[in-house]
Amino acid sequence: MLNITMIRKELFMQKQYLEIGKIINVHGLKGEIKVIPWCDSVDFLCEFDKLYIGDKKEKIEVENARNHKNMAILKLKGIDNIDDANKLRNLILYINRDDVELDEKTYFIQDLIGLEVYDVDTGAYYGIIEEVLQTGANDVYNIKGKNKSYLVPAIADVIIETDIQNATMKIRPLKGLFDDEN
Repeated sequence: MLNITMIRKELFMQKQYLEIGKIINVHGLKGEIKVIPWCDSVDFLCEFDKLYIGDKKEKIEVENARNHKNMAILKLKGIDNIDDANKLRNLILYINRDDVELDEKTYFIQDLIGLEVYDVDTGAYYGIIEEVLQTGANDVYNIKGKNKSYLVPAIADVIIETDIQNATMKIRPLKGLFDDEN
């Protein structure tokens, strides 16, 4: 007999390298690249002195990084002209999760996707987080339930416990949100 919990945890293993942005263009003639950030802010992306590039996650040093019109402009070591920079277009940049120290109760979005969501008071199962929407004021979790999807605000009054290791989240939902699920 298969242990479903064990299989689920194995599928949920955290990735060591996390996508942080995509190289979309060159910037100038001296090998700088323009990166669209896939993280909370351009400034966060610009903090790293090493990144990993492409499918093979090759380590590359960042010589200089700056925020320019909500894009990151990076100068990578060994990329010194427009031709070299052009070869990097459309590649994905990654960070190593070990290079980041997150604040308490702060998580990588990738680690939240797939968490099973339960009611903290009743133990009722609500569904799985399918997507995290970044709205500005607070994130919103799209939870896929048995019958439909629900949008749950990621605020302290609602999100009570997040357990990445066991792939679960416990919430105290807003009144009426899941009334038609049970």
